[in-house]
Amino acid sequence: MLSWFSAPGGDDERGFRARSKMADAENAPPAARVETVWDQNRTRGDEPPAAGTSRGPFGTSGGDRTTFAAIAAVALAIGIVNAFSGAQDAAWRGDSYDIGRRLFWEMSSIAVILLLLPIPVLAVRRMRRTPGLAARVGIGSVALLGFSALHITGMVWVRKLALWLAGGAYDFRFSLATVLYEFRKDAVAFVLIAGTLWLLESRRELKTATVAPPAPQQPSPPDVIWLRDGTSRIRVVPRDILWVASAGNYIEYSLADGTRHLIRGTLAAAESELSRFSIVRVHRTRLANLDRVSGVDLRASGDFELAFDNGQTLGGSRRYRPAVATLGSRSVPEGIASGDRPTIHKQS
Repeated sequence: MLSWFSAPGGDDERGFRARSKMADAENAPPAARVETVWDQNRTRGDEPPAAGTSRGPFGTSGGDRTTFAAIAAVALAIGIVNAFSGAQDAAWRGDSYDIGRRLFWEMSSIAVILLLLPIPVLAVRRMRRTPGLAARVGIGSVALLGFSALHITGMVWVRKLALWLAGGAYDFRFSLATVLYEFRKDAVAFVLIAGTLWLLESRRELKTATVAPPAPQQPSPPDVIWLRDGTSRIRVVPRDILWVASAGNYIEYSLADGTRHLIRGTLAAAESELSRFSIVRVHRTRLANLDRVSGVDLRASGDFELAFDNGQTLGGSRRYRPAVATLGSRSVPEGIASGDRPTIHKQS
């Protein structure tokens, strides 16, 4: 497996002598590698930060800082193992062991990669919010190119500066082959980091969805109707209506609190609108709210009288007697005590 944090090769002894030029474009021979294993167990801080919570190095919460620290620890461990493996391979080939030079290559590369972690972080989050495979691939490709360009540039200048301060010199030997050699390793590093972040983001979202309490159910608002008369609008709860009576070209709504509203319209139109609220016709000129009826007095003539729960009464004609014939067996409407079931009295 590629050592995705390793620096370019250069296994000969020319590399780390004062005032000598360094060549690292040679591909290192195969060496023992370490499989990358990322800790996907997120710690506290997976949930979105509350207002005022301090944020991490790339605008994230404390849990993401823990992830950053874990990635850094794994990267350092891989770099150290690769440095010792490369030095041992060089010794077996008869070259200098030179562990210091190899550790310097590894640590300078890892340091720049850690500084560039916000690039894969932002790319992954943008990709997760973007629909469409082509768009996601485009975002990932642009992020990878930027990541690799900045990593190569930063790594080279870190090495040049460090060796200049130590009295030495560093030659990257810039060429297409050298850039492609570095880009291959950067691509592997970027994909591994981005893949790990993607899995962690998926796990965080799943955990948030699992532990989030269900939204409390809001009580459904009561049904209301609007009485319109020209430019006037009156809000009325159907439950408050006792009866509706025809008055020429108008209809009058009588409410339980004694309020009356005279609205221009027809009783037939009101009946069609209010029937779903158990407001039915009990007379040629009247509608009654059966949910507010507490008693029915059936007369010998066939007519009847309705008693409402507030004590008021309303007469009905025998033609509409079937509308109230089953009042005693009707289910009790919501908001009415079971003991308030309508009673029917018959007169002989």
